[in-house]
Amino acid sequence: MKLKPLIFLMVLAILPVIPTVLPATAQSDSSAIARPSAPPRHARRIEINPRPVLYRRCVDWYELQHRPSGTVLYPQKRCWWVRG
Repeated sequence: MKLKPLIFLMVLAILPVIPTVLPATAQSDSSAIARPSAPPRHARRIEINPRPVLYRRCVDWYELQHRPSGTVLYPQKRCWWVRG
């Protein structure tokens, strides 16, 4: 048996099965597809207790540091909590 008639017979055998295998998304109307709705998203909420009222106070400065490559001006910072 030659190859072309064999392929033709295999295609004819598979043809009735193709519509059941293909998903419904092959339709041209995409609005007919039912999509699950996403759950509503809520913004995260941060609650701040105003008591005791604290804030950060910071002091910054530049300091000379001696390195093997030479002297470098290096930023420094110190912070602490202050009751206000």
